[in-house]
Amino acid sequence: MLRSRLLPFVLALSFGSTSCWFHKSQPPRVFVPPPPVARPPVATVQPELPTPPEIKAPQDATVTGGIPATMPPTVPPPRPPPRRTPPPVRAAQPAAAVPPEVPPAPRLGQIFPAEQLREYNRAVDESLDRVRRVLGSVAGRNLNPELAEIVRRIQTFQKQAEQAREQDLVTAVNLARRADLLAQDLIKRLP
Repeated sequence: MLRSRLLPFVLALSFGSTSCWFHKSQPPRVFVPPPPVARPPVATVQPELPTPPEIKAPQDATVTGGIPATMPPTVPPPRPPPRRTPPPVRAAQPAAAVPPEVPPAPRLGQIFPAEQLREYNRAVDESLDRVRRVLGSVAGRNLNPELAEIVRRIQTFQKQAEQAREQDLVTAVNLARRADLLAQDLIKRLP
């Protein structure tokens, strides 16, 4: 019983003796910059240079403006002769010249085994077929802006897959799958 009476008293003393209640806050100190230090002026003294030595010029030449008087006057260079272009040489050409056949440039890309090539083509065909069916079913409907944006993305992926099919079959498969997934998501969102 004595404990139950002492417990509130001990708690009251512990809360009352916290340092926050007795701690007085000091005002913040203001920064006062130190006074500027006066620097002594730097004396700039021009050093004295020795007198230049005398240059002796030859007695027979009088120099005027840096050019000796005995030099001959300058003569402009002669004009180059005018260029004459020779007439074009015409070679006898056969009347019906057939241009040589240019072989098609080799295509760069992966080489797939026949089975894998068939599998990729089948996957592209199936995905694009499902996409065409979904786009055909929503063609006449009024769609909200969000669904209309999804339809534009599906059409973009569909066109990119059809274009990439000739150059890169793996990319075409991925694009067709993306279009198919968006089409399936569109079907779920339709009211």
